[in-house]
Amino acid sequence: MSRQLPSLEEAARILTQKRSRPAHRPPPPAGRGLNGLVRELDQRFGQGPGALQARWREIVGEEIARRTEPVKLIKARGGAPAALEIRVAGPAAALVQHQAPEILARVNLFLGEGAVGKLRIVQGPLRPAAAAGKALPAPRRRSAPLDAAQEADLARSLAAAPDGPLKTALMALGRGVLRRAR
Repeated sequence: MSRQLPSLEEAARILTQKRSRPAHRPPPPAGRGLNGLVRELDQRFGQGPGALQARWREIVGEEIARRTEPVKLIKARGGAPAALEIRVAGPAAALVQHQAPEILARVNLFLGEGAVGKLRIVQGPLRPAAAAGKALPAPRRRSAPLDAAQEADLARSLAAAPDGPLKTALMALGRGVLRRAR
């Protein structure tokens, strides 16, 4: 039983009403597919330059940490060990170069065996917190407030000034001057 083919007008009408193939969907964003994998890899191999900077003093010791700071890990091609670039303050570079095998051993103990194979030493100024060998300075303590008599005296002297940001700034300045005078 042979089927009769549609005419040109009928074929055009059929094609405008119905698609023969479904439309192609765009691929999902790569980040959505890789998010789980990256999270898993980060849990397994998550130690990196950020962890080195945070715990540098523990890894290399007080004496070396005072003169150095880690800058970056340079990944090698083909799965070879990475290179660690450290910044060294001034003439201490020669001393650090002699201690490079010990530094590499300590870093590999922290990051995992064979993670770093080479040490790149760059001379330059250290960040202030690293150069001082201490954490950032503690925030300044707030001064004790003025006593009631001094506060009233200051308010009386600025009573003629119009209310607004200028009067607020003058009050703050007056409090600071009176605190230092104590």
